[in-house]
Amino acid sequence: MSEPVGLRERKKWRTRKALIETAYRLFEQQGYDRTTTAEIAAAAEVSTATFFNHFATKEDLVLTDDGEHILRAGLDVLAAREAGEAAPRLLRRAMLRMLAEAGAGPRDPAAEPERIRLDLITSVPSLRATMLRRAFDAQQRLSAALCQACEGELDEIDAAAVVGAVTGAVFAAGRTALRLGTPLDEAMRRAIDLATA
Repeated sequence: MSEPVGLRERKKWRTRKALIETAYRLFEQQGYDRTTTAEIAAAAEVSTATFFNHFATKEDLVLTDDGEHILRAGLDVLAAREAGEAAPRLLRRAMLRMLAEAGAGPRDPAAEPERIRLDLITSVPSLRATMLRRAFDAQQRLSAALCQACEGELDEIDAAAVVGAVTGAVFAAGRTALRLGTPLDEAMRRAIDLATA
């Protein structure tokens, strides 16, 4: 008899969450580069094969693909622009929706695992390079969507500048909050407000 889909998915999610939390703890204790996938699997009490069922690499564990659904939430807001809505207000709503979407999942900026993840991304060169590439791709997609939503009001350069200003503000505020040990979600929200005022 097979397991119900809901139960199977919950078990998969719990295993994935355990692997992430265990890995982050080990990364903090012994460093990202010195921690192996076998050590993560053993500490999470699963096989190495189970680790690789969930993540192709150690880097994939830190840079999970859930960022796509967070970005999608923002793109959906841009596509559903309210009549007469100004571009900065529209972008503000999209960014706040993305922040709310992140807060509802494993990338919650108010949670300790996300602080650890962001510390890793800013301190491990290979992670930083991959994250910058992904951030540039996300900026490009947001810019294109904003340009399309505000057709005739913004050209591609204007849309790219507005998106770059807001995402740059969020990134800078987030890094500063990490350094100061202040709440990341509050810093990001303040950055969105300031950049779209």
